Amino acid sequence: MEVWRKDEIYTIRDIYALPDGERAELIDGTIYYMAPPSKTHQRITGKLYQTIANYIDGKGGGCEIYAAPFAVFLNKDDLNYVEPDISVICDASKLDESGCHGAPDWVIEVVSPSSKPRDYMTKLFKYRTAGVREYWIVDPEKRRIMVYGFENNVVEQYDFGEEVPVGIYGGFFIRVEG
Repeated sequence: MEVWRKDEIYTIRDIYALPDGERAELIDGTIYYMAPPSKTHQRITGKLYQTIANYIDGKGGGCEIYAAPFAVFLNKDDLNYVEPDISVICDASKLDESGCHGAPDWVIEVVSPSSKPRDYMTKLFKYRTAGVREYWIVDPEKRRIMVYGFENNVVEQYDFGEEVPVGIYGGFFIRVEG
């Protein structure tokens, strides 16, 4: 999708003023419109959500999982608003009815053709500097998962079908299928 090409800096107020049904993210004052997700994107996101939610529920964990659209206000400003495909938040004080205020512990983005540069570069930087502990980029086209463990400065790559260890949960592995 296209970025609004104006010299103006946009705020969260502009995101909330978008017409109903129009989704966008705001990164450093720039609005990025989001295309509707594909069937493959939704299938992968749904399976990941289900697997993670079952794990959290089974362990009686204190973390909560949310799927997009779910507002994440990364910084204490009004210039950044993202909707990760999956957010896991372990600090309940960051949550209120409007979303998550601060960095989720774990973020997963499933790459769409229109979101590649944002997911691989812009959001990677934003999530790291905001304090996200673990960031996964799931790329259906390349059939791979990039795992960024920011706490330990670890970057690992896995292919679909391999077991991927979850850094924030020792002993938990997820197999992503395409």
